[in-house]
This record gives sequence, structure tokens and C-alpha cells, in this order.
Amino acid sequence: MTEKWWYDSVIYQIYPKSFNDSNNDGIGDLRGIIEKLDYLNRLGIDLIWLSPVFSSPMKDNGYDIDDYYAIAEQFGSMEDMEELIAEADKRGIGIMMDLVINHSSDQHRWFKESRKSKNNPKRDYYIWKEPKADGGPPTNWRSIFGGSAWTYDQQTEQYYLHTFAEEQPDLNWENKKLRQELYQMVNWWLDKGLAGFRVDAISYIKKSGFKDQKVNGPDGLSSIFEASANQPGILDLLNELKAETFSNYQIVTVAELYAEDNKRMQEFAGDDAPFDLVFDFRHVDLDLSEGSEWFKARDWDLIELKERLNEIQKTYADDRRAAIFWENHDQPRSLNKYLNEAEINDYSIKMLAAVFMLQRGIPFIYQGQEIGMSNVKFENIDDYQDLATHGLYQEALKAGYDKEEVMEVVWRRSRDNSRTPMQWSDAENAGFSKAEPWLKLNPNYQEINVEENLKDDNSVFYFYKELIKLRKNSPYQEIIVDGKYQPLLESDPNLIAYLREKEGERLLLAANFKNKEVEINLDYQVEEIILSNYPEFDYRALKAKMLDYQLSPFETILLKVK
Repeated sequence: MTEKWWYDSVIYQIYPKSFNDSNNDGIGDLRGIIEKLDYLNRLGIDLIWLSPVFSSPMKDNGYDIDDYYAIAEQFGSMEDMEELIAEADKRGIGIMMDLVINHSSDQHRWFKESRKSKNNPKRDYYIWKEPKADGGPPTNWRSIFGGSAWTYDQQTEQYYLHTFAEEQPDLNWENKKLRQELYQMVNWWLDKGLAGFRVDAISYIKKSGFKDQKVNGPDGLSSIFEASANQPGILDLLNELKAETFSNYQIVTVAELYAEDNKRMQEFAGDDAPFDLVFDFRHVDLDLSEGSEWFKARDWDLIELKERLNEIQKTYADDRRAAIFWENHDQPRSLNKYLNEAEINDYSIKMLAAVFMLQRGIPFIYQGQEIGMSNVKFENIDDYQDLATHGLYQEALKAGYDKEEVMEVVWRRSRDNSRTPMQWSDAENAGFSKAEPWLKLNPNYQEINVEENLKDDNSVFYFYKELIKLRKNSPYQEIIVDGKYQPLLESDPNLIAYLREKEGERLLLAANFKNKEVEINLDYQVEEIILSNYPEFDYRALKAKMLDYQLSPFETILLKVK
């Protein structure tokens, strides 16, 4: 196994539009991020992953790029971007960008050329197909955002493919000239001093066969995932991408990928794979039914969550690393997913933090997670800005759900739950901006905000800071970063527990997921109490005894054991 510079890194994801607004137009921007670098440095993170800041019409909040060589005006300028890279570097922080190369915006000059005529030189940069005999779409594929994955273009009388929204046409990776243009762009950015990329939706770049699939929804369509994700030959394309770009720089790459089994996921991450890390979504999607309609909820329990977490750890053991996370810009807040609303408090929030941060892998903290930000409940669907939320709201209504039922799902699952503006203080607009924010605030900003967290030594912020310190600057660093992961109490319905072990030294994490006392009984002798989310509790009775102990509600402890 080759040691990499990023093995002990902690990565912080910023959704720029919602982070900090420096010019008071209601939209977060690059200078706003520069203003908060000292805050992030105080937390202790090493890398910032920026959601897209490229030039874009913003139909999907920047995941529809119309110029890969320009910064969106609402976020600032190329000079601002270069200053951000330089100022972050002064603080020992690297910048990762979001690389969106499965698709572009329909306003990209390539697509504007492509749709002009069937013999345009850029025609083959995108995927165009003839209609079926009845004039309908070439296949019955459903886009990720709902509705057909094909849109008809009157000018050339063909359909173009879009895995996501119709404003996001898929790039044709079979075209070598297109690939070379993409590689040139990636290297141009890396030459500016980036520390890496998060690569968006890369599962879909290889298409093989344009045939109807088995219908799996009331709309008569079939999920595009079945037809175009991880198709044969995708590794050839991804390995070429790596050889032409990533492998020539000392960077870290993490891919957004969905695959059907452990072996398949392992093909994408590791020293000899296209990417260093991949996001594995099994644990965050456990409340979703199969298929792309997130309005179809399913029940889960703690045993299933443990199974999924343990399976992820098993997948990325030995010479691989897991990209570990609870939240991102596409997920609701973890507190509302894994806890009942009435049970959300500092103890339960810190318990979730410890379970997440002490696993083996590279932790990704999403903005606001470190202060305990939660989901929002807007009463009106029009208060939501997210494209996917509106698309699936309509799909759910068509499927027979009433508006009240659908709003319950929106409150639980909308991507806007994680996109509400960062809560810096209890001042007007949460200190995010002096103007009305682009997306409404979560009303709880008056109690939950950075300023309040920084005043309280026992706050969620300082607990995250302590967890980061354990990973980066403590006697236990090597065990936490590189030690083996061994699950314990796998069938216990109340507790998550696991061992971290390296060269005979062992750490044990035990976490009570219940709002009641729960007994833990394990055959280990406690040598040291390292961390607890109950700082006022006296652990002297526990030390030097076998681990037979009553955990308080949502209590979590990290112990050195033998």
C-alpha cells in the first residue's frame, strides 16, 4: 500500500450559493468563502470541496455548465478563484472543484453548435437519435429528475439524451475529440493549483445499446440507471481520463458513483483504479425504495444501518479508503434522517458525529453539519428552488399521492434541506447576507448558528474540532486513520460499536442510538477514556474494569481497550 498525502485529511464541502454572501446580493460567492477561511482553519479541516462555480445558467444550481473556463458571475471572477486557492494554501488548506463532465448546459457553445444541423462538426459531441416510428422518444428511459430522458429538437427532428434535466444534455464520451477537449480543460484547472476534484455523476458516461428497458414506474418509463450506469467499457474511459489528467499531479479524486456490488465499487477506487475514492451511498439511501422516485419511502432500523456501514467499510478495506459522510448537497440533514425530530439535541448530534468521524476513511463534513443544522419545513412548494424537488413533486402527484403527503416527503427528502443558507449568527438573514437570500432561511437560525457554537466550549462545533484533532494530532492518529475496522454488537438494536486496531493497539467506539439507558457488555478491559459526549459524567468507575456499563441516552464513548 502506498501512503498518500491525503490519508489523514478532513474535507469540508461548501455549497457556494448558500455559504456566505460578500456583496449582499443574496447569493453566496467566492469572496464570501475567502472571508470565512479562518473559521474553517479553526475547525481544523485540510481540504475544501466546492460545488460548481463554473459559468452556468443555473437551471440546476451550477451542475449545468456553459463554460468550463469561466466563473459564474454570481460567484465572482477568475481572479477571485485564484485568490481563494492562494489564500487557502496560506492556511494549509487545498481546494477541490466539482468536475461535471457527464453533461453540459444546453447553453454551452458546443451544444448550440451541435443542434444546428446533423452534419455540424460538434453534432457528435452529444447523443442524438431518431424518433421511434410513432415519433416518440428513442427509448423508454426515465431521467433522474423524472420524465423522459429524451427531448425532441424541432430544428433537426431528432431527440437528444439527458440523464438529468433537459437543459443538461449528455456529452458523448465515444467522441475522442470531445474527450481531448475535456482533458485539456481538466489539466488547465490543475495547473492553477487545485488539490483535486470531486467528479460528478460519472457512472453515466458510457452508454451501450439504446433499447427499451423493463417498466418500473406508473409513468410507463424505466429508470435510466438500469440502462446507462456503469456499462461495459466504462473503466477504459475512466482509466484514460486518469492517465491524461489526474495521474500527472499530486491530487486527490473522489467520484460520485452508484454500483451494484462491492466488487464493482472496488474497480473504481484505489491505487490502480481510476479514482482515489468513491462516494458510496448505501447508508444514506436506506430510507429510499428501489428506483428513482424518492417519494416512495421505506422503513429501516439500526441493524440495517449497521449492516450498510459495515459493508462499506468491508468494501474499502486494506489498500483502499472509504469516503465517509453523513451529508452533502443532494442529501437532507443527517439529524432528521437518523433521529426522530423530538430526539434531536446536542447529545444525539454529537453521537452521530463520533460514529461518522471515527470510522476508517476520509471524512467529508458538509457546511453547517459542524454546528448541527437541520432540515427545514417550508409550507409552500413554491418556496423550494430545487429542480429535482419540483420534478418529483409532480411525479408523486401523478402517482396518486395528495399534496399533504407529498409535502411530508419534501420536508423529509428535498435537496433544499441542505441548501438553506449557512447560519452564521442570529442577526438578520442569519449573518449570511444583508439582502434577502436566494433560498429562504431555516427559522431556527436564531438558536442554531456559528456565533452561538463558538461561545460554548461544549458545543457541537468544538466536538467536531476535537474529533478532527483526534484524527490529525493525537496519540491515536495512526489507529484512527489507518487501523483496521471491526464491527461489534452487529445484532444489537440499540447500539453501534466498533473496534479500530493497529499493531496491537485498540480503540473502541460505543454509541447509544436510543433515548433511553442501554447496557453495553463487552469482554474488553478499559485502559483509557478518550472521548465522550457527556463531559460532565464521571468515568472513573469505568476505568480499568471490564466493559459492563449503562450508556445514557445517546451517549457515545471512545475508549482505549485491551
